[in-house]
Amino acid sequence: MPPINLAIVGVGKIVRDQHLPSVAKSADFNLVATASRHGTVDGVPAHKTIEAMLDADSSIDAVSLCMPPQYRYEAAHKALSAGKHVFLEKPPGATLSEVADLEATAAAKGVSLFASWHSRYAPAVEPAKAFLASTRIKSVKVIWKEDVRHWHPNQAWIWQAGGLGVFDPGINALSIVTHILPRAAFITAATLEFPENCDAPIAAELHLTDAGNLPIHAVFDWRQTGKQTWDIIAETEAGTMVLAEGGAKLLIDGDLKFAEPEQEYSALYARFAEIIKSGTSDVDLAPLRHVADAFLLGKRKLVAAFLE
Repeated sequence: MPPINLAIVGVGKIVRDQHLPSVAKSADFNLVATASRHGTVDGVPAHKTIEAMLDADSSIDAVSLCMPPQYRYEAAHKALSAGKHVFLEKPPGATLSEVADLEATAAAKGVSLFASWHSRYAPAVEPAKAFLASTRIKSVKVIWKEDVRHWHPNQAWIWQAGGLGVFDPGINALSIVTHILPRAAFITAATLEFPENCDAPIAAELHLTDAGNLPIHAVFDWRQTGKQTWDIIAETEAGTMVLAEGGAKLLIDGDLKFAEPEQEYSALYARFAEIIKSGTSDVDLAPLRHVADAFLLGKRKLVAAFLE
């Protein structure tokens, strides 16, 4: 099969840091166009809008959408309607309903839709899933704290309605938890901290359980300074499991059991190519459902105004 002609929409930090290097290394894709208000890629035809890009280049087979989630539905619908396969950066959309509609549109058009969850492809996630399947889990704790000023400098969209706020990184943790636990979990209580000048939360505390009454406690915070914390800790009959550094390392009772270099986005593009070749879609909305449930059940707490 010849390389899949790929276009990228929204040329920003995540594209330069992750998408471009991964596409460049992939034998499955050939980057043929971009669409972005400001960003361009050297040597690749650039357009200001997705409409102009699709009109100008009929050779495009697939589109990666990397703009903020509030604006992704319209672009995704246009690409799917034009018969293009679509890769959705996480979170796949601002609401569950719009992503469900995109999934139906993809099915109707006979093209593939990929709701990507890059943290699920961290190297130690699958070993952690296998370990938890082999023992009885007593409790789970998630600590996901980072500095928004480092990861999202001057990005106002994250503080607007639909931008998700601290759930932008927190959904990465939820994407791992929903993948590695043997039973589906659900939120029972939540507290969301909103800065007085923002429409999205800067911190959140979640309590979840499953059909077996497993206690799961998650704390997300975007005000962390110093070392960033991305850990999932499970107390089990076989010992304490720590899935550390966002899924990069697996420790059992303090002993390092697994660690490999990060290749998350290369794995995402391999998966995207796989579903395109098989004529299927991959749209798991479990992480986004948890975020929606947190907003439904969450108690709102106002905190001091926050400025980056």
